[in-house]
Amino acid sequence: MKLLFFNDFRLGLLKGDSVVDLTDQVQDVPHTGPHNLIIGLIEQFSNYRQQLELFSESAPTIPLGEVRIRPPLPKPGNIDCMAVNYMEDGTLQKPAPINAFHKASNCVIGHGDTMILTDIPAAIFEGEAELGLVIGKRASHVPLEKAMDYIFGYFNFIDGSARGLPPDTNVFFQAKSRDTFAPIGPYLVTADEIENPQNLQVKLSVNGNVKQDFNTDDMAHKIPRLIEWISSIHDLEPGDIIATGTNHRGLNAFQDGDIVEMEIEGLGQLKIDIRDDLKRTWSRDTRSEHTGKGLEGRFTPQLTGKYAEGG
Repeated sequence: MKLLFFNDFRLGLLKGDSVVDLTDQVQDVPHTGPHNLIIGLIEQFSNYRQQLELFSESAPTIPLGEVRIRPPLPKPGNIDCMAVNYMEDGTLQKPAPINAFHKASNCVIGHGDTMILTDIPAAIFEGEAELGLVIGKRASHVPLEKAMDYIFGYFNFIDGSARGLPPDTNVFFQAKSRDTFAPIGPYLVTADEIENPQNLQVKLSVNGNVKQDFNTDDMAHKIPRLIEWISSIHDLEPGDIIATGTNHRGLNAFQDGDIVEMEIEGLGQLKIDIRDDLKRTWSRDTRSEHTGKGLEGRFTPQLTGKYAEGG
């Protein structure tokens, strides 16, 4: 199933190019708003699935193009993001030690929303295309061989990042947990629809130009290991997100007016806009292109605008 929120956060099921409104079918799930309605449904999904499937067979539909798609998980409990979790197309000699960081849950935005680049002295703003997985039941010290049983579903996830902020000792919190820096969606796909999440092509385009194009089989630490490791540190709850990392070679500067489109096989296309009121600019080179030109630094420097060198 493909679950989504639409318009004023009505719960829907995607059926082809149309949406079935499921809102009235799940009103008995205890909730105070859409954020814990979807979490409650995830937790009790086995009790609702057949009912929802039967209802959707004959229920009226709404054309997808006539609705506003909202984030499928408006406010998850935890967003655990993996750091340096790809082999970078074989350019790394060995996996980096497993590592992660927390991203604030109120960073979440959805399909058609706007990522805001604020007035801060970031060296560059980037967005990392990642496979996001959603936990379906409480997970504590999960053994490797049972880890996949704890996944409810998957969606596209963009990890917004403001790089190079001072001081050097304060990295992930101020770089990653800014408002609008966690686009997800466009919908949540249940795990049974994804045959092998460890073999999915991931693409991210900026203004129609493909920048990231890699496969999840390049993960350094595979999905079961991520769940095993994170759940040994803190319990995972239904609706928690694990962002599984990215291949950094295609990362590039997000800039004012950009249209960013991300798509993972079977998970639909997540589309967002970028807004920077300062109108800063960077070269359009990806990290690998920048390095290939023999230029210094991990990424292209800011060219114009506030905070540009000599600006």
